[in-house]
Amino acid sequence: MWRSDKWKDFEVIDCSDGEKLERWGKYTLVRPDPQAIWHTKREHHAWRNPDARYSRSSQGGGKWDKNRLPQNWQINYGELTFNIKPMNFKHTGLFPEQAANWDYAMNKIRNAGRPISVLNLFAYTGGATVACAKAGATVCHVDAAKGMVAWAKENAKASGLEDAPIRWIIDDCSKFVEREIRRGRKYDAIIMDPPSYGRGPSGEVWKLEDNLFPFVDLCAGVLSDDPLFVIINSYTTGLSPSTLTYIAETVFTKRFGGHSVSDELGLPVSENGLALPCGAACRWER
Repeated sequence: MWRSDKWKDFEVIDCSDGEKLERWGKYTLVRPDPQAIWHTKREHHAWRNPDARYSRSSQGGGKWDKNRLPQNWQINYGELTFNIKPMNFKHTGLFPEQAANWDYAMNKIRNAGRPISVLNLFAYTGGATVACAKAGATVCHVDAAKGMVAWAKENAKASGLEDAPIRWIIDDCSKFVEREIRRGRKYDAIIMDPPSYGRGPSGEVWKLEDNLFPFVDLCAGVLSDDPLFVIINSYTTGLSPSTLTYIAETVFTKRFGGHSVSDELGLPVSENGLALPCGAACRWER
């Protein structure tokens, strides 16, 4: 398991009975987590009086109960700064388990010995965009949601990257990649974090099980002749690491050589030293 264990401003304190108790900076949040199917004693005092709790509704959806929580605040991960905002459907605008991938990407970029261009697809609020730009890469950030791209720009500014070479694109990722292929534009690295299900700006339906392989195959068309790495993330569908390896080996290794490694992503749990699983990721490199 690739553990994101270098956080100082975030921690999973405990998890049990379908919920996790987290610390985001100085605030404690309780949020649902479907992986926490175990039943353990909730001994930490913050379970009883968190700063906010997201509760699911029996009619679907849910809501935040905010006891002591500002509208937004910032947390740091090393030299990176992120704006945290509780959103609908339990999210905060950041997936802390991705820090392990940020570290990997930053290390690869800094040790490449040449300029690196990165394409970040389904880029959300820009965690990977900010990490790669801070490491010195030029980045193309693509997401279909205007609000998420605006949030990513805020994170870039907070991290001192307001003037960094980042292209901000609001578009359907598949259509954007198709156009980049026609333009002949190439990238040295690709990061993708596709949803399990979604719709594009014009109502295009995305279903991960049906669309992931053809999308990854399409993305091979924008890799440069000397590619550095590709990261594929999968969280909500339960696709195994071996499935991601099979895709990467079939698409990238067959065409460019190199190799791929896949594993679970996880976050350490402070109360017991165990790890909360947070999906899978694949890293292909030449």
